[in-house]
Amino acid sequence: MRVLITGITGFAGSHLAELCLSKDFEVYGTARHRSRTENIDHMLRDVRLESADVRDGYSIQRVISRVKPHYLFHLAAQSFVPESWEAPSETLSTNIIGCTNILEAIRCTGVDCKVQIAGSSEEYGLVYKRELPIKETNPLRPLSPYGISKVAEDFLGWQYWKSFGIKVVVTRAFNHTGPRRGQVFATSSFAKQVAEIEKGREPIIYVGNLDAIRDFTDVRDIVRGYLLALESCKGGERWNISSMVGIKIETILNILLGLSRMEIQVKQDSNRLRPSDLPMLVGDSSKFRQATGWDPTIPLEQTLEDLLNYWRERV
Repeated sequence: MRVLITGITGFAGSHLAELCLSKDFEVYGTARHRSRTENIDHMLRDVRLESADVRDGYSIQRVISRVKPHYLFHLAAQSFVPESWEAPSETLSTNIIGCTNILEAIRCTGVDCKVQIAGSSEEYGLVYKRELPIKETNPLRPLSPYGISKVAEDFLGWQYWKSFGIKVVVTRAFNHTGPRRGQVFATSSFAKQVAEIEKGREPIIYVGNLDAIRDFTDVRDIVRGYLLALESCKGGERWNISSMVGIKIETILNILLGLSRMEIQVKQDSNRLRPSDLPMLVGDSSKFRQATGWDPTIPLEQTLEDLLNYWRERV
């Protein structure tokens, strides 16, 4: 089994590569020139990196033609929601054109593979309480350029499946975290700050909106879901992957503070607040669970402890 992972050097991509290697798959991944590889340095002997940029259709077509993957996981993206407000054009270009290039390369080369497009719960955007937990059939009301870009990827996948028969599965993962999560994301920012305080930084942790409620799953459970999606799910459909449990961001912070013996003061930083924030995102993943047998196995407390230990080793 040959798999190709775009975004293999990223957070979820690196964990997915580990999972695929554990199953003795041949693992290929795309990386841009001078991409940072710290997330996969420990497995560089086992994965095969291909120089390509999803924004460059020629480079993507060349890789897909050469590798001829059985499974293609499209994870490469500009994935930080606040940055999508700072750089909306770049976000839309990277995510939408990048996805188009992937699908066009498969169409043009005729490579017979199943494709997972990593959608997002951000596609749902504004959700009313009566609509919780969120099913795949819920209206899409994205509230960020990132969310809009993911809606576009979602519909591109459907269009290429319907028009050209490309075997596309779209997953809509809700929030996930764990070791290697980028420091700009809330859970990782909290953990990194706690680790820095333990090393002598002033005992103040800076936060954004702590009232938002999110549906958190360990990244290692999420990527297991990605693989199951290609093994078991029908093409042309959308599939939520979520814990189905809402957790307040403040609770996440308190768990991390409880894992440290330091006395830490919490202060809100207005620069960490979003122009528009979703008050609650909790997904209904019953459709996905029924189709695949997937169920999250790693408790949130373990996820956050592993994340904190990850930063303790690095600061």
